[in-house]
Amino acid sequence: MALRISASRSLPRCAARLSCCEVRQSRGIATSYLNKVAEGEARWEKRAERIQNGEERHVWDILDERGYIKDVAGTPDKIKEIMRIKRIGAYVGVDPTADSLHIGHLLPFMPLFWLWFHGHPAVTLLGGATARIGDPSGRLQSRDHMSNSEISKNVTKIHYQLTRLWCNVVTLREKYGYEKDWAAKRHLLNNNMWMQGLSIYDFTKRLAKHTRVGPMLARDTVKRKMSEGDGMSLAEFMYPLIQGWDFWHMYNKLGIQMQIGGSDQYGNIVAGIDALKVIRESEEAPHARMPTEWQHEPMGFTVPLLLDSAGVKLGKSAGNAVWLDEFKTSAFELYGYFVRRSDDEVEKLLRLFTFMPVTKIQEVMAQHQADPSKRIAQHTLAFEVISLVHGSQKALQEAQQHKFRFGGELPHVVKEPSESSGIITPNNAPRSDIQLPRSAMKLSPAKLLFASGLASSNSDGQRLVTQQGAYVAAQPGQTRGLVPGSLSWTPMKMWFPEETAKYLIDERILILRKGKHNVRIVELVSDEDWEASGKIYPGQPYTGMVRRTTDQLQREAEADGRKLTQYRLKKLVRERTREQGRLKVANNPDIELPSKQEMRQRTRERKDKSFKTQW
Repeated sequence: MALRISASRSLPRCAARLSCCEVRQSRGIATSYLNKVAEGEARWEKRAERIQNGEERHVWDILDERGYIKDVAGTPDKIKEIMRIKRIGAYVGVDPTADSLHIGHLLPFMPLFWLWFHGHPAVTLLGGATARIGDPSGRLQSRDHMSNSEISKNVTKIHYQLTRLWCNVVTLREKYGYEKDWAAKRHLLNNNMWMQGLSIYDFTKRLAKHTRVGPMLARDTVKRKMSEGDGMSLAEFMYPLIQGWDFWHMYNKLGIQMQIGGSDQYGNIVAGIDALKVIRESEEAPHARMPTEWQHEPMGFTVPLLLDSAGVKLGKSAGNAVWLDEFKTSAFELYGYFVRRSDDEVEKLLRLFTFMPVTKIQEVMAQHQADPSKRIAQHTLAFEVISLVHGSQKALQEAQQHKFRFGGELPHVVKEPSESSGIITPNNAPRSDIQLPRSAMKLSPAKLLFASGLASSNSDGQRLVTQQGAYVAAQPGQTRGLVPGSLSWTPMKMWFPEETAKYLIDERILILRKGKHNVRIVELVSDEDWEASGKIYPGQPYTGMVRRTTDQLQREAEADGRKLTQYRLKKLVRERTREQGRLKVANNPDIELPSKQEMRQRTRERKDKSFKTQW
């Protein structure tokens, strides 16, 4: 202790103070966390022994049996052995080039979910940064330029679609009896988190310097786009390297060794594996170098493409996409899409798009073949897909609408809060994108929340702002708006109305949020277009029930050639509003009217209060 004191005294006072701060800020690792890690490793070792002894199936064999594996980047036997002895992670990436995912995107997610069921960490990656470049794979024409507001809107909507998918996957894991494993982490990431901090110097030094142009020019995508298409930009040419940096970042931080994608992504997967190896070997600091033995090698595989009846790839570019957004493709239409699948392909789709065991699928096919007219296999497929995309409650509704009998026994359904409860979940969240007139930007934050539907009244909006329960999409704590490609939130405060305009994206998009899943993407339109549309928003001036009823009665009187006196007009307004109130109560059984005795008691209390106030 004496030596430590004398050493600190020999230092300048500011340096000694700095060293104390550094010691105080150092973080330790909790013993409970180390115990959990040790338990996870022990479980994996026991699982590896069971697979080696033939007591448990290898997850790679399950994926192969169900038809997920098309092209493999690596040696299958080596991949199986690495997956047996090591809990490797996998990821699937999607660029937000549209405002919704479609069924074609869902296919590569399915093996990722299966790996997660069997204890492997899983990452769904949202390409907020790579969407600004555009993947040229399988294209002869470059993608159209996307504005900042379009990218921000797409990132927000797809982020919450992936959140909904993961919520339903957790439910289906419980339904089919897979055990929860603490070590099997799941992440929803955005590559803009690390790409916006990547300098061109680091990218060149670690990757571009060691990459040869010849192999990149030999890729089919590059040759076809340069000879048959509109040429290739430098950004499109470097797209596989940028995607490879994503692979490296997750490999370095999360232990992700496997990438999964559609069959048109095989070239990008191979290029990403090569880029990862180059970046790993170009590390100059000896203490930061990562092991390069065979069990640490990156790998990947592709899934077969989903084609329509004409043999064309399903997607936005082909114009035949079946969207996962229920406001673009309703749950009823999505259910009907799978019910219309032919008998020849339904068994394959059951293996690809459901978590049903193969034995159960075979039983369903046997029932289907006994009476194909009932289309039991198609209805089972549709129910399982809707359960994954929109939740089991919505799937049950659509099954009932299609008048399908489930053998006298309804499927397992997890109860969710109703919309009337006010509890917002990923599966009952209202429509996120709305329109408001540009004059709404002159409203206070509380009134703006009421106008966008995030608050039930102005006072509720005031409470949300005061308690910082509402957020605007922007850099936390800054008034510079949202960084394109990212999704971060700043709590709304009691600022002046004109302050909200600082968070506009391209002067036309404002993104608000309350809670975890209640989001509004507000698109501003001109006041003239808003008035011409005939729409009104909650709290819009001069649009109350009494005023709208008065205007309607006056228009009706003018159309009939009558002239209403002020007394007659007020009387008709009272009668019309009372009738509307009775209809509202009749259509909503949750509203309970007070009894006559309660009404008399309220009247007496109101009179007493008024009398005491006067005296």
